Parts: sequence; structure tokens; C-alpha cells
Amino acid sequence: MPREELLAQVFVELADTLVADFDVIEFLHLLTERCVQVLEVDAAGLLLTDQADRLQLVAASSEQSRLLELFQLEAEQGPCLDAYATGTLVAVPDLAAETGRWPRFAAAAHERGFAAVHALPMRLRDQVIGALNLFGTAPGGLDASTATLGQAFADVATIGLIGERAAREQALLSQQLQIALNTRVLIEQAKGMLAERGSGSVEEAFAAMRAYARNNNRKLTDVATGVINGDILLHESARTRPPS
Repeated sequence: MPREELLAQVFVELADTLVADFDVIEFLHLLTERCVQVLEVDAAGLLLTDQADRLQLVAASSEQSRLLELFQLEAEQGPCLDAYATGTLVAVPDLAAETGRWPRFAAAAHERGFAAVHALPMRLRDQVIGALNLFGTAPGGLDASTATLGQAFADVATIGLIGERAAREQALLSQQLQIALNTRVLIEQAKGMLAERGSGSVEEAFAAMRAYARNNNRKLTDVATGVINGDILLHESARTRPPS
């Protein structure tokens, strides 16, 4: 499928999720997955700032990119943090050449199979609220059109978070950001519980939760809460569809 046609389908799909009371975490995960598909990168991750101006991981397209993003936050170094701090694109086509700049991050990225990173800021006027990060398993830069599309994805993520009203009201923006971060904590707990119960890897557990939420018309937050409380036995019901 030509990229233009695929891009049109993806942005229609993303727009369709921006309804009242939409599932913000599912939206952001879908966005990272579509970044991989459209931009032809190998993984993507999304970081948001909390109310204390600290970056937190909210979405990632793969388990390896999730782990690398978490390491970057723990180590407090990396291109994604720099993009957030400066509000500008940080392009790293070859991480091996940046070991002096981000020694711990470069080593961790290499261990997880990544050789290139491009970090794009999520901006609301003069405020930077996070960063969208694109990872490659081989060295290489983004051409101008791909970088522009990547920034468009970052802008769509910002729009999805704030909505029309929140764009005018700082309090609503802060509230929506905090809801996304709090929801992520619940989901991480549920993923860990499922993995410990022998329901597969952490990545498989998350995929099962998303499938259950979609098949049963439930919010991902509600499914995670149900798993934690023991109300949803996902290994038995994840593939159950509601009656038509």
C-alpha cells in the first residue's frame, strides 16, 4: 500500500478514537504502533511529564523499547530527555558515535538491539509536555519527509491528550496528563501479575489485556483493575467476545 494511502487510513483511525471518554492509554499505544508501521522504524516510545515536571513512560510499541525508555529515565540521560529539555528534534543516526554524550544509554540501547534514535518533542505552544521517540535497529537517519511525519504523530498525541477544551485550560491539561500516568501504573501492575501467574511474557500479558478490552468493549484501565482485584481471570476469558 502506498505510504500516502496508509497515512490517510492511520490518521482517520486515530481520529476515530478521539471521542468522549476515550481510552487515552490505548490511544497512545496505538499511536506508537502506527508510528512503526508508517515511518518504517523498528520501535517507538512515548514519554509524558507529570505534575512534578518529571518524565514518565506512558506507551511503547515493544517490550524492548519499553525497557530502554525506563532505563533512560532511571539513568537520567539520553536523546529523549534532551528533546524534552530543549523542545527540539534530537536526531541520533548512529548511537555508537555518541558513547561520550550518553555512555550508559548508548550501551543499554546496544544491548537491546537499537542503533539509532530520533526524539521528537510534544509541544503545546511554548510548553513541552513529553517526547515521542523512534528507534532503529540499524544506523540511519530520517529523511526530511519522515521527520515531518514523525512530528505530526507527536502533535496528534498532544492533541489527543488535551482536547479542544484542555488546550484552553491548563488545569485540564494537567489533569489529563496525571490520569494517563496513573492509569499506566495500574496497567504495569496488572501486566506483572499476569506474567507471574504464568500467562506468558509481560508483552504477551499486555496484548491479552488489550484484546480483552477491545473484544468486550471495556476500557483498558477497567480491565487492569479487574485483573488486579481478581474480578477478571484473563487466561480464561481474554478471547471471549460479547454476544452480538
